[in-house]
Amino acid sequence: MASAAPRVRYLAGFCCPLGGLAAGKPRVLYHEAEVFLSTGSELVYVYDQEGGLLTAAFRFPDQVWHLELLAPRRLLYALCARRGLYCLSLDHPGRSRSTSRDDRDSEDGDQPSPVIPVDPDACILPDAALCAFTVLDSVLVTLVQGPARWKMQLFEQPCPGEDPRPGGQIGEVELSTYAPPAGVPGKPADPHFLPVLCCVSPSGSRVPRDLLGGPGGFTLEDALFGLLFGADATLLQSPVVLCGLPDGQLCCVILKALVTSRSAPGDPNALVKILHHLEEPVIFIGALKTEPQAAEAAENFLPDEDVHSDCLVALGHHGRMLAIKASWDESGKLVPELREYCLPGPVLCAACGGGGRVYHSTPSDLCVVDLSRGSTPLGPEQPEEGPGGLPPMLCPASLNICSVVSLSASPRTHEGGTKLLALSAKGRLMTCSLDLDSEIPGPARMTTESAGRKIKELLSGIGDISERVSFLKKAVDQRNKALTSLNEAMNVSCALLSSGAGPRPISCTTSTTWSRLQTQDMLMATCVLENSSSFSLDQGWTLCIQVLTSSCALDLDSACSAITYTIPVDQLGPGARREVTLPLGPGENGGLDLPVTVSCTLFYSLREVVGGALAPSDSEDSFLDECPSDVLPEQEGVCLPLSRHTVDMLQCLRFPGLAPPHTRAPSPLGPTRDPVATFLETCREPGSQPAGPASLRAEFLPPSVASIKVSAELLRAALKDGHSGVPLCCATLQWLLAENAAVDIVRARALSSIQGVAPDGADVHLIVREVAMTDLCPAGPIQAVEIQVESSSLADICRAHHAVVGRMQTMVTEQAAQGSSAPDLRVQYLRQIHANHETLLREVQTLRDRLCTEDEASSCATAQRLLQVYRQLRHPSLILL
Repeated sequence: MASAAPRVRYLAGFCCPLGGLAAGKPRVLYHEAEVFLSTGSELVYVYDQEGGLLTAAFRFPDQVWHLELLAPRRLLYALCARRGLYCLSLDHPGRSRSTSRDDRDSEDGDQPSPVIPVDPDACILPDAALCAFTVLDSVLVTLVQGPARWKMQLFEQPCPGEDPRPGGQIGEVELSTYAPPAGVPGKPADPHFLPVLCCVSPSGSRVPRDLLGGPGGFTLEDALFGLLFGADATLLQSPVVLCGLPDGQLCCVILKALVTSRSAPGDPNALVKILHHLEEPVIFIGALKTEPQAAEAAENFLPDEDVHSDCLVALGHHGRMLAIKASWDESGKLVPELREYCLPGPVLCAACGGGGRVYHSTPSDLCVVDLSRGSTPLGPEQPEEGPGGLPPMLCPASLNICSVVSLSASPRTHEGGTKLLALSAKGRLMTCSLDLDSEIPGPARMTTESAGRKIKELLSGIGDISERVSFLKKAVDQRNKALTSLNEAMNVSCALLSSGAGPRPISCTTSTTWSRLQTQDMLMATCVLENSSSFSLDQGWTLCIQVLTSSCALDLDSACSAITYTIPVDQLGPGARREVTLPLGPGENGGLDLPVTVSCTLFYSLREVVGGALAPSDSEDSFLDECPSDVLPEQEGVCLPLSRHTVDMLQCLRFPGLAPPHTRAPSPLGPTRDPVATFLETCREPGSQPAGPASLRAEFLPPSVASIKVSAELLRAALKDGHSGVPLCCATLQWLLAENAAVDIVRARALSSIQGVAPDGADVHLIVREVAMTDLCPAGPIQAVEIQVESSSLADICRAHHAVVGRMQTMVTEQAAQGSSAPDLRVQYLRQIHANHETLLREVQTLRDRLCTEDEASSCATAQRLLQVYRQLRHPSLILL
């Protein structure tokens, strides 16, 4: 479609907002050498094509939505948003007067363009709801946006030379309902798509084309006119107003019938006929000549001579195009032929040109389709000049011009081509010269071989797309599952962190029992995870149990490390519980370092859940494989502490002597013994004493003793709830052994002293008795309870004493929070006791330092003295009050 001359030529540039002009509001009109242009702002420009100059610019009080030119009267009509309809006389002498030199809207900048403010008296029809209009020589047609319906109104036009203000209203009819756009109450929002109005007259009408208004007025052949609008419009030779609405309706109103309806009222709905529904906003209505037989005759028409069109077209915003033409059916009857086509969208603007061609613009291209490539008449019995059919499909041809927001087809040039006037989104006015004789590419004829190859390619593409869709669906399902899991994790975290000191929705309790595994007794910890919440623990959750011995906790520089057990939590729903049993000791060395701390924590793995959903897949499709590194979580997961339980000597003591004789279990086994020592022990004579360090220590060394004294009043206040009616010494022993498995037997027998076995096999004796402290209070003796621990093993007595002291500290803290007050004490006596303890502690430090430097002979006496000092420290003269 190229020609010898340059096809596109830029004429001028106009101001446009940042981002370019929006489609729908800009307009381009022509008359002879003058171009009238609106960019959708408040300015309307007049450009002279022959001189290449911008001759004037009119400034309106608001945005200009639509322009029409009544050429015979030299009148320019402009629809101003929220103001009404304005009319300007192009022959007014004030048009040549420049009133502002500050506004320069031409890119060339050769000379300033005169900007003429439009006088408010130029508003001939003030109406804020006016959305569209079209002008005839004797009638003005407007379309008003009502509260819920469109309303078409007719006004009588004054005679030439008179005041351009319209006379009285001569007709009115309501069109279909619509949904008003959302806006501020009392101030409706501007419509996104404006209605389209145009006037159609039959070929027998004597109304010249110039009197039909602007580019929206045209003449149809009688056959198509009668088929579309009926016999009444044909007999009346009445112009018809076509209206394309934003909801997609294409309707028509016969003007003369609307005028006569005021004198003879009838059904107003009978005045409106709906021709079609595009189901998308109508942005263009036009007509063209498509018959090939008339192509040669059309070339002989003068530029200003009217052409009787034989095809009506309407175009929607999303590319749906309707073409209506008179055609013969199989029975030889003349019927309207309607065809819908799908063109590339969204469509910004359109125009009808010569040769049966329709030009339409999209954001990426300006295209042309040819409607004259229709079928020939259906049979020989029809006249040779009978109308042919519409083409079954349209193939848009690209003109390689993008972002045209307003388009107008000028009269044919002397060379026989078509010239388009176009306004781009950047505000540039341009002309595009086209050669009507060049061929527009049409659908090529396929051979059988090429068709088979094409089908194979399509089937292969369908298979690839199906595989890709399946992969994408799987990926989306994984991510949805990950999002669901993250939501559950967030709910669980919020529930645990907000529970405070109250009952926790997800808890983990720990208890200890002794169990015999093969030939060795083993201390087992049982952790019960219970879900009392309404959430479910699914993928990504792990229960972490950390076992920390006292040697690891006290000696930070030691090589030992805590043992952590990880148990995946799978499908732990509301109300469910999970039980985990694990060994605490003795270890391989046969010892059990007490106390042992068991910490339970819930761990949620972010990398397992989120990383698994975002990780690259094995598929060859790389659409989802390229995951940004910053999307993956930086942390491995989220830790939620559940519980912390300390296992001490009092929980691990066993009492084999408490079981009845007929049910008494074998004596607890200590650490695994040396087979040689076991053999020698079996070979000794009956009645002889066993040999070994433990037996010798038990026989010749006195047992180590540690004690602690507690106020009887303090114990009664602490134990009053669960031990009413029980002697204080018995209640105290039961309280100390509350977490031991033998507490029920101790409670049943009301014991105040008991002898048990430590995990290493040494005996531990617990004695609880009441004593009186006479030296502390001047008011008299203070009743107290003394808790004494005896054992031949110094390590076991230290562990048991540590366990008792820990329970006492907790009790004293709880009672202090309740506001308990202590009695009056002898301060000087307390200071003397404190000074004695300070002296003993300094002596301990000195003796320990001496042990590091003395030889073996001297260190024995130092060790003996150190043990004596320790015994004195474990028998304090103080009391817990």
